[in-house]
Amino acid sequence: MTLNPWRLGLLNQLAAHGTIRAVAAALDLSASSVSQQLALLEAETRTKLLERAGRRVRLTPAGLILARRAQAILDHMDAVEDELRTFGTEPAGQVRLGAFQSSIHTLVTPAVIRLARSYPHLEIQVLELEPHESLAALRSGDADLIITTTDFVEEPLGPDLDLVPLTTDLIVLVVPPEHPTAGRGPADLAAFADEPWAFDRPQSYMANLTTRLCRQAGFEPRVVGRFSNYSTLLRHVEAGLSVAMLPSLAVDPRYRVATRPLVVPVPRAITAVVRRGAPPRPAILTVLEALRRVEPEH
Repeated sequence: MTLNPWRLGLLNQLAAHGTIRAVAAALDLSASSVSQQLALLEAETRTKLLERAGRRVRLTPAGLILARRAQAILDHMDAVEDELRTFGTEPAGQVRLGAFQSSIHTLVTPAVIRLARSYPHLEIQVLELEPHESLAALRSGDADLIITTTDFVEEPLGPDLDLVPLTTDLIVLVVPPEHPTAGRGPADLAAFADEPWAFDRPQSYMANLTTRLCRQAGFEPRVVGRFSNYSTLLRHVEAGLSVAMLPSLAVDPRYRVATRPLVVPVPRAITAVVRRGAPPRPAILTVLEALRRVEPEH
């Protein structure tokens, strides 16, 4: 029996996305092309992998088993190819690295610069992904390595993943430089119940965390702006239009804002994550080591 790696990948994508139409959209293919390739995979395996469920298809028990093992098979094939490509030389090939916004400037960019100087045949594709996006991308095989936080309760880390601690930082309150409380000590969020707030995009890590902390302080924040990047959010606060909560790593010193720690500290552990199973490729291990060596400025 000869298994086609690309078709195995399609089966793995079907298990992750749920429908052939979603797989086709994710890979920029036609639904009929995806269906045809999965039919060929059934012929290759001589096993029924899909069955009809109304107008949709679902994986049979055999299909579920093969889909679960497909990622490990593909990882192993990548590792073999990488070992052959780099035998006797430096790590090479592409590593897809998913990272949330504030970690890109403070952790990822310094690591990528250092690696580019040392390993010219190593290509790192950086994907800006929020924790809920990056974990899904890692599990589906769309990312080889991610940077996330261990306190993201909406999408818990599980036994299918290996964690490599990188650093920690604190969540801070960010206020305009002329704000009456600027320069004071730890902030009690209840005192900011009547303030206008700037938020990250809905369902993002910081939007959910800020909402949760404000509610714990006894109020519903009045949101006057939602921004998809921290630079725009910091400009909004700098202009005196709002207050916000951000990770300390995200507070760019180029903006005239004041930060205050919270009365009840909210630390977050930043970690790199890879899939558990086949040993990571040498290229992935090289990127992991470079990330561990970065000392972010808080």
